[in-house]
Amino acid sequence: MNEGNGVPPADGPRGTAGTAPTAPAPPPPPPSDGDFELAKPAPAAPPGTPGEAEGETGGQAGSETGGQAEGEAGRAAGETAVPGSGERAQAERVTPLHDPDPYSTPPYGQPGPWAPAPPVQHPAVTPAHGTAVPAPPTPPTAPVLSVPQGTPAPQAPGSTTALTPQTPAPATPPAPQPVAPVPVPAPAPRMPVPDPAPPAAVPPVPEGGADPWAGYDPWAAAQAREPLQQTGAKVLTPAQRKRRAWRWVIGWTLVVAVVSGGTGGVVGAYVEREGHGGQPGSVPAGRAPDSVAGIAARALPSVVTLHVRGDDAAGTGTGFVLDAQGHILTNNHVVEPAGPDGEISVTFSSGDTVKAEVVGRDGGYDLAVVQVHGVHGLTPLPLGDSDDVRVGDPVVAIGAPFDLADTVTSGIISAKERPITAGGEKSDGSDVSYVDALQTDAPINPGNSGGPLLDSHARVIGVNSAIRSAGGGSGTDGGQAGSIGLGFAIPVNQAKRVAEELIDHGHATHPVIGVTLDMGYTGDGARIDGKGANGGPAVTRGGPGDRAGLEPGDVVTEADGARVHSGRELIVKIRAHRPGDRLRLTVDRDGTEREVSVVLGAAEQN
Repeated sequence: MNEGNGVPPADGPRGTAGTAPTAPAPPPPPPSDGDFELAKPAPAAPPGTPGEAEGETGGQAGSETGGQAEGEAGRAAGETAVPGSGERAQAERVTPLHDPDPYSTPPYGQPGPWAPAPPVQHPAVTPAHGTAVPAPPTPPTAPVLSVPQGTPAPQAPGSTTALTPQTPAPATPPAPQPVAPVPVPAPAPRMPVPDPAPPAAVPPVPEGGADPWAGYDPWAAAQAREPLQQTGAKVLTPAQRKRRAWRWVIGWTLVVAVVSGGTGGVVGAYVEREGHGGQPGSVPAGRAPDSVAGIAARALPSVVTLHVRGDDAAGTGTGFVLDAQGHILTNNHVVEPAGPDGEISVTFSSGDTVKAEVVGRDGGYDLAVVQVHGVHGLTPLPLGDSDDVRVGDPVVAIGAPFDLADTVTSGIISAKERPITAGGEKSDGSDVSYVDALQTDAPINPGNSGGPLLDSHARVIGVNSAIRSAGGGSGTDGGQAGSIGLGFAIPVNQAKRVAEELIDHGHATHPVIGVTLDMGYTGDGARIDGKGANGGPAVTRGGPGDRAGLEPGDVVTEADGARVHSGRELIVKIRAHRPGDRLRLTVDRDGTEREVSVVLGAAEQN
């Protein structure tokens, strides 16, 4: 056994195994196969089994120099060894059997604490897509396997398995220095040589728990994997998805409805303002919509002829449809002959005739509203803006002069804000109308009263009301004098306000300043009389003029910057406004001009 260790025997008993040598000996001759082994320190035997520890030491020493046979002999001798001889031999071994390791690689370097190296995990080969991944093999128990010649066996840190290099290098290994015992892990089994297409190896499961990536294969079949988990987003049930879809549909329906309604309202307002809607007629082929033929074709179906018969008088006039409820606007002097017991008939351009009744009338504005019943499909004429009219604009007048229905004439706007008065046959002056009129050269004759004056978009901008004839004076067209190119129409903005009041209340209100004017004053301007009509004060106490500081004898020379030459002109300027409007007046009082602001009041009487 000592020959196998290559160490001279000690002074102790010759047959005792595991006794530490005291001096190095020359290396033994190499085996016949050219291999040799280095002796390594033997682990200390656990307490209570000295014989087994010394046997193991002897067996290891024998395997280092003489091979397997001598190792077995050393173990046999160890069984009869003296107890405690193993500890003494390990204590006497103070010199290592080989040169010191310059890299201090445990366990052959300097003594000291070290940790065993972790097991190396080699990357596994990913199998082809769809190939099943084998389960990780269960590590077997640690058997002692023989390593073929020329194939190095895996070496774990602290292992006592000998390294077998192929090239012999004779050396005199020094006696190993005593080192601290290190736990010896079980040697890894030798894996068989893989086939040309081996399955992918799965890395071992680390200590402390299951490997979260064990068995994961990104190229495995999709049906073999578990469903992916969500990253935090809520997964909706089919019922929740259905409710969400319904909410989405209802929400978008409401949005589309609101947008469509708003768009339709804007388009409708634009069409009505521009005069492109509400027209019952169609433009003749080959005619422009803004031509006289185009305007007449669109407007004629909404223009009517009125025949009035009373106890003492009869007459003919014109009107036009205001709304689908059958309200028709015309002049007051057209329907006045009917009285309370007369008859009014309305004839449409289609030739149909129906009865009508008076809804309301006002002599101060010379306007009246009648209504027909039982007529369906009425289309009102669109109303324009008389304030936007300019001198020179083309116009078309439609009426029934001398009972010639559906007569069309054309011309231009000759002037604006012409103060005219008509009527005055009654002693109290209640039949006098004051109109801030549009002047036109379109031929207007008796029978045209109440007819529409249209612009190039077939919108109503005025109500034909009066003419000036060659016989002299101005008045309604009830006389038999013909047109000389001086026609007057009530502005539609004023007519619209009055018509609304007549429909709603049956009468209209008149704006007033609360003073009595001297209609016989021949000077320039409108003078406030010294006393009222019934002997009362000329300036109504608490009225608009009184609050503005007007006094009897003041002469009004301007209204809103426009020159006033007579009392009638001042009344016309006032009537052009609504009750509640503010009017700026320039007043001459004893040669000194001053400006006052008057808020107009309201009166039902003319």
